[in-house]
Amino acid sequence: MTSPIEAAIQAALADIQARGKPDNVYLVACGGSFSQMNVAKYAMEREAKTIAADAYNSAEFIARNSARLSRSSVVILCSKSGDTPETVAAAQYAKERGAYTIGLTIKGDSPLAQAVDARVDYDATPDAGSADIPSAIVLRIVFGILAKFEGNGKLNDLLRGLAAVPSVLAAAQTKHREATLAWAQLRKREPVIYTMASGANFGVAYLWACCILQEMQWVHSQPIHSGEYFHGPFEITDSDVPFVVLKGLGNCRSMDQRALNFAGKFSEKVLEIDAQEFEFDGVDEGVREYLTPFVFLPLLRTYAVALSEARGHPLTVRRYMWKMDY
Repeated sequence: MTSPIEAAIQAALADIQARGKPDNVYLVACGGSFSQMNVAKYAMEREAKTIAADAYNSAEFIARNSARLSRSSVVILCSKSGDTPETVAAAQYAKERGAYTIGLTIKGDSPLAQAVDARVDYDATPDAGSADIPSAIVLRIVFGILAKFEGNGKLNDLLRGLAAVPSVLAAAQTKHREATLAWAQLRKREPVIYTMASGANFGVAYLWACCILQEMQWVHSQPIHSGEYFHGPFEITDSDVPFVVLKGLGNCRSMDQRALNFAGKFSEKVLEIDAQEFEFDGVDEGVREYLTPFVFLPLLRTYAVALSEARGHPLTVRRYMWKMDY
């Protein structure tokens, strides 16, 4: 039986096919939703031969006023609540320019849901490793576009891989259980923690640094691109500076390793999480690098829960968000 989410994806893909091949795909959102657009952007750049793709903060998407935005564009937007003002405005702007718009939200009656051509309603609290989180839904959509218009043959491999993620994640969480608790105790009083990643996993680093450490724990943090580390940021490396390094798969792995080697040489507080240790047996190697974010993200969530408990600072506490106009 086809799930409501899969049915919504297929309906949107049918609409796109009826309109004709798109020239470009825009991935638009804010905050945590924006971070979840990264893996689809990365995959499109790796796989697409004739369709351009990019990811934008919702307000900047409007401000940039792309000359390429037109009827031959697909714009995929995400807002959990469906009422993020910038994202709703971006959807309206894209439609005015003739683009086909798809909105991801948990509320089918929200302003975003009403503003787009097609909506995909997702669950706010999915099972760990679910293929129905926003980043996985967007990835399924873009691979569907690539399959229909470029004959890309990786969609089925991707879907089988996503189905395997829960068991891969469970094994990783078991392997990291003691390390999670130990790391939380060691880092519970740190004023700053930096996070490094690249490629498909940079969105995870962004979400972990900005939405969890900064927003939910009030810990100063910054996502650092592994390749950019040596072009300024590495000057802050010292023995007492903590780093979390996500070491991915694929062509970008060497950048992560280089950054890890340097940080580990001078800092005594480096946490390395290596995707090579994830048990992707049976998953096609051609899609594994696109699946690592779906293990890294919930695995880091277990680190976040442990850290919040060690700090006595619940993940739900906010100073400003949702409490005033801003």
